Amino acid sequence: MRSEAVLALLGDLDAGELTAWIERGWVRPESGVAGWEFLEIDVARIRLIHDLRRQMDVAEDTVPIVLSLLDQVYALRAQLRDVLAAVERQSPEVRALLRSA
Repeated sequence: MRSEAVLALLGDLDAGELTAWIERGWVRPESGVAGWEFLEIDVARIRLIHDLRRQMDVAEDTVPIVLSLLDQVYALRAQLRDVLAAVERQSPEVRALLRSA
């Protein structure tokens, strides 16, 4: 998705603010010949930042902290899914031992 489409999606977000978010590293779009290209994950993060700033009134200097904590939560969830998948690959006996521990 191009910048123009992202800005159209969030009517009260202007190009300067989006650029500032990119410069701060809050959003990391791909740089293309025609400008920035935003993946679905980038657009979701932009929506999150938009909600933090507009609806939740999170201060600008606090946003990086919130984003970092959320990134950690998502990483932990992914690790937990990996652990659960590894447990499911074990024999029924091993799974029973793990559940009883």
